[in-house]
Amino acid sequence: MSFDKAKRRLRIRRSIRNKVTGTAQRPRLAVFRSNKFIYAQIIDDVNGVTLASSSSAKLEAVAGENKTGASAHVGRDIATKAQEKGITEVVFDRGGYLYHGRVKSLAEGAREAGLKF
Repeated sequence: MSFDKAKRRLRIRRSIRNKVTGTAQRPRLAVFRSNKFIYAQIIDDVNGVTLASSSSAKLEAVAGENKTGASAHVGRDIATKAQEKGITEVVFDRGGYLYHGRVKSLAEGAREAGLKF
């Protein structure tokens, strides 16, 4: 078996998705991390609907920030968008990434802004 990071991440991601699902009362906060940007979506898996989304590619506040700082801004932004729609609790889906660095920064930013998970 050859070592392939992408295959490993997808295997971990599938394992997480088997355990984590979002409902209308407690939707899923899904994270996607590219080399340059980070994206977050709040998803109701029962109805198959994205309730809110945010990304470092679209935020003006992240200009000049490093990627970890930009992730914290995305976390705070997604939390405020969620609270505008009446969402206070979510299930965190790290998408197969380690809970470290940018993913951790996004989660802590969302918690600072009042999201519970």
